[in-house]
Amino acid sequence: MADLPRTAPTGITHIVWDWNGTLLDDNHANLAAVNRVCARFGREPIALDDWRAMFRRPLTACYEELLGRPFADGEWARVNEDYDRAYRELLPSCGLAEGALDVLGAWRDRGGSQSLLSMAGHEFLVPLIDERGLTPHFTRVDGRRYDTDTDSKADHLVDHLSAQGIDPATTVLIGDIDDDARAAEAAGAHAVLVATGLMGRERLTATGHPVADSAAEAVALLRA
Repeated sequence: MADLPRTAPTGITHIVWDWNGTLLDDNHANLAAVNRVCARFGREPIALDDWRAMFRRPLTACYEELLGRPFADGEWARVNEDYDRAYRELLPSCGLAEGALDVLGAWRDRGGSQSLLSMAGHEFLVPLIDERGLTPHFTRVDGRRYDTDTDSKADHLVDHLSAQGIDPATTVLIGDIDDDARAAEAAGAHAVLVATGLMGRERLTATGHPVADSAAEAVALLRA
């Protein structure tokens, strides 16, 4: 059942969907990729619940905490290489979150618009969405096109909405981590978080935004 620490947003006409952990059920692939990094650095594997308690942006600081030391020159690049290789090996086993396809169709049929914004690399993300036949559901699909010092989605969301001429006040970002909430706040949009991805419910609830158990429940909050 959804947690509603603040009033669910009203007057929403546009949804910005997060991808990993929100529309895509990929926790097992993420965890395997993280543990590939752990193996390289001689750390014991981490369990999913422990990773959900630790995960945060910026990622560099998160992984330094995971490994118990700062990175030397060149090591962060190797972390990314190891992670990406392991994740892509398991990507074919990652299905859409339960009910996600129905939710996308239902929101569109009700006259709402929706787009997708992910912190996955843009050149990697766009063909992946197209291969899964999802592109027609979205007015725009954006991955990470540039890096920022804060490693946050905030600037990307501002650009994503501006490129479409969408009013942030009528927009909700549905995502699975607290950075999605921060990004929405920075852009002047709303947020609903789903407890299906890389951050546990307690941490999501602490943001003060509504927390749902699924994408379908998140959209239901907008209709309530």
